[in-house]
Amino acid sequence: AQSRGTARSALEMLLRLGSMLARRGLHAASARFAAAPALRLGRSRALSTAPVDDEMEDDIDVDGVAYGFMASQALFAGLELGIFDAIAAAGGSVDLPSLQRSSGVTAPRLQTLLTALVASKALRRSRDGAYDLSPNAARFLVSSSRHFYGDYLKLQIGRQFYHRMGALTDVMKTGEAPSYASWFSDPEVAATYTRAQHNGSVATAKALLKRMAGSVSLDGASKMLDVGGGSGAFSYVFTGKHPQLSSQILELPEVCATGNTIRAEQPADVQQRVSFSELDATSPDWPVPDGEYDLVLMSYISGSVPEPVVGALYANAYKALKPGGRLLVHDFMVDDSLDGPLGGAIWALQHVTVNADGLGLAPREVVSRMLAAGFASGKAETHEMISGLTKLVIGHKN
Repeated sequence: AQSRGTARSALEMLLRLGSMLARRGLHAASARFAAAPALRLGRSRALSTAPVDDEMEDDIDVDGVAYGFMASQALFAGLELGIFDAIAAAGGSVDLPSLQRSSGVTAPRLQTLLTALVASKALRRSRDGAYDLSPNAARFLVSSSRHFYGDYLKLQIGRQFYHRMGALTDVMKTGEAPSYASWFSDPEVAATYTRAQHNGSVATAKALLKRMAGSVSLDGASKMLDVGGGSGAFSYVFTGKHPQLSSQILELPEVCATGNTIRAEQPADVQQRVSFSELDATSPDWPVPDGEYDLVLMSYISGSVPEPVVGALYANAYKALKPGGRLLVHDFMVDDSLDGPLGGAIWALQHVTVNADGLGLAPREVVSRMLAAGFASGKAETHEMISGLTKLVIGHKN
């Protein structure tokens, strides 16, 4: 279970698009009420719940939150139809007939979608009706860009998590939801998720190496255990940086299958030092020897298993580590004050739809379970990783 290194940008873009499109749409729809003082808020503005006064800045923008899903789907549809790639391939200034041909959609609904993308600032429209990409759309939503993460948005967020969030109310009421293990038992689901994650996970892995540089030295490390390692992105980056290091990835069977195809795309020396072993991480027994590993990594796994399993994961990690070894827990987390940030909070909520008995993570929740598993008291470290989204907690084995 991994996350896009650009998850922060993705989340901020979706929230920004949702809020902007919702407010614009509501203002237009409510223009006919402009003459009715009883339906106006603040300084004589049309009906809207977006904060405008200083005293409202710490209040909810009800419209932006409630209607944000419409902007998200506009973005996903643009990716699915190849709108951004088509404009980029033409060098910009593309007219409607050209986009109709490239997308295969000739009905008026394509114009409606393009207008929504312009309103949300993903596209720009000239006076003569030609479409261009915004700077962020060109950077992040065009498949030829090295910063592209549209596959993550389209395949994982749009096709998978978006629909799971529609079940949130039922899951909250009943406590019934599929587990990641059951979800990934479908080879197509597992392959889509793993492939969508990979490129961004590489970026996150590189950032993680930099962040832990002052706390954990891998210069003398020889063996790493990557629990729930998905495509193997973290293992490829870590072993690529440290040629003396080998890594064993523990993952669900269908994820291992996709992971091995991605492993075959890596440099030969990295392929030789990275291996996959099939395991449901919730299993009480791991197919690894005790006291063999310098480093155990758990990225996006603690929030993806039932709460009672979290402590067992850390206990297994403790057994697998050599004396002096380190456990790295990287995940979506909120602050210990439990009031945000928003990104970490809503990602934890998304996990509920596939992990109904999971734990909303905060550093102290992770540290307390590390200590219960035997890790050294007073040595746990917490670092910000992707600002507003994820944190890194390091546990030390004496």
